[in-house]
Amino acid sequence: MTQQQTSQASQMSDLLAQGVRAVSERIADFPDTAIVLGSGLGRFAAALEEATVIPYGEIPGFSRSTVVGHSGNLVVGTLSGKRIAVMQGRIHAYEGHPGSAIAAPIRILRKLGVKQLILTNACGGLNKEMSPGSLVILEDHINFSQFNPLIGPNDESIGPRFPEMSEPYDAELRAKLEEAAAEAGVEVKKGVYVFVLGPNFETAAEIRMYAKFGADVVGMSTVPECLVARHCGMKVACVSIVTNYGTGIASELLTHTETLATAEKAGINLEGMLRQFLRKI
Repeated sequence: MTQQQTSQASQMSDLLAQGVRAVSERIADFPDTAIVLGSGLGRFAAALEEATVIPYGEIPGFSRSTVVGHSGNLVVGTLSGKRIAVMQGRIHAYEGHPGSAIAAPIRILRKLGVKQLILTNACGGLNKEMSPGSLVILEDHINFSQFNPLIGPNDESIGPRFPEMSEPYDAELRAKLEEAAAEAGVEVKKGVYVFVLGPNFETAAEIRMYAKFGADVVGMSTVPECLVARHCGMKVACVSIVTNYGTGIASELLTHTETLATAEKAGINLEGMLRQFLRKI
């Protein structure tokens, strides 16, 4: 590495150590499972029992989102008899954050002992079968954003320079999510997520193109976190909530208010599904 790259890697290492220390001082026995909550899903964290809440502003390496619907807290507690950590909100590349800022929280969770990461998000449906309110277990993704948080100097102590991605979303975790949905009486679909940079909603022509690529849903998050988590050795699964049809599929104009409202309603089904899932891991 060049001197500049060495300096960047050293700064990241120091930041991660500070973040781990800040959390460890508040939570001695950190859980091995973490869940990242997407837009409009923050209420899930309120269900945790004996919870410790740490605002992102008190954890070096955690940046607070500027987007409505992302509270910005790390919550650790118990649900369905399982201790879990919950990221109540996330940051996005379209807010102007560099890849290192998106990577830092996930890497801190890994250093704290997290082995499996469950991602959630609000997304758009690319066909009539993915109607608003649908829950979709991701089988794979397409990164169409030209954004990757792994760009830059690589720290081999965190993960390999060229991480393998034949199975970004763990098959065993996906199977348990399907079983949990059936037990909770919640209908789920399976599909491929296409990640776009945003922040604008997609054009009708773009939606048609993504569908032809083989994508089922589209969104502006999740993939960067998946890449970082897989790079540092975590198992990953994701459940997307379809909050709207993509542009051109339905006549209504898309708004973030609509996204939050639909996510909140569908979040009740997601919570029931996750409660059953946590009993299985």
